[in-house]
Amino acid sequence: MEEKKRLQSSILIPGLMLIVMWLVKFTEFVFHTRFSFLGITPLEPIGLLGIFLSPFLHGDWNHLMANSVPIFVLGSALYYFYRPIASKVLLLTAVMTGLWVWMGARESTHIGASGVIYGLSSFLMFSGFLRRDNRLMALSFVVVFLYGSLVWGIFPELFPEKNISWESHLSGLLAGIILAFFFRKEGPQRRLYSWDLEPELAEEPLEESAIETPEQKPYWDIPQPDKEDLTVVYRTRKKP
Repeated sequence: MEEKKRLQSSILIPGLMLIVMWLVKFTEFVFHTRFSFLGITPLEPIGLLGIFLSPFLHGDWNHLMANSVPIFVLGSALYYFYRPIASKVLLLTAVMTGLWVWMGARESTHIGASGVIYGLSSFLMFSGFLRRDNRLMALSFVVVFLYGSLVWGIFPELFPEKNISWESHLSGLLAGIILAFFFRKEGPQRRLYSWDLEPELAEEPLEESAIETPEQKPYWDIPQPDKEDLTVVYRTRKKP
């Protein structure tokens, strides 16, 4: 029951993001309008709004569908495994990625959730290895297997025919790595077992007060128990 509640709460925020993304595109479709002007336009004051709005804006249905599954899967994994810091990581990923795009991307309007997707994927990839926790490292390998190919999206020359915001991809990738390192000591940590603690205890020097050096005495000087205090117990076994 507890696991079910945890899973349900983990998909809440990513699910709400997904609903807003689809509602925006559906509104554009119904009213024959476009909200792309609210995306990130580098070095333009209005482009600052895109830092928060661009992840919910997409060029077409294919663009939206391509981002829907990764944002939901990676977002749910973030909230499931890194719940104490998940909201901070998600918000900082979006802000850092959007701000860097606004400051240094080429002249265009950048929209889509791909920057956030790159940020979440790189965070989940690197965070598990930095924490050296078996469960989180397993998650890192799963993310590498599922989304490792995303790294090619930071090389624009590989996709000259597509209008891809490689600046968002690169910014998100770097943001995720930085946040993985910054939050490495917050949230879930490596589980320590008895064999992990033994070497540490062995290396700790003993205090002088804890070291006892009993005086060596001859055997006959050691107090012997009184014979009257000794009790002898005989046990017999019955024959079968």
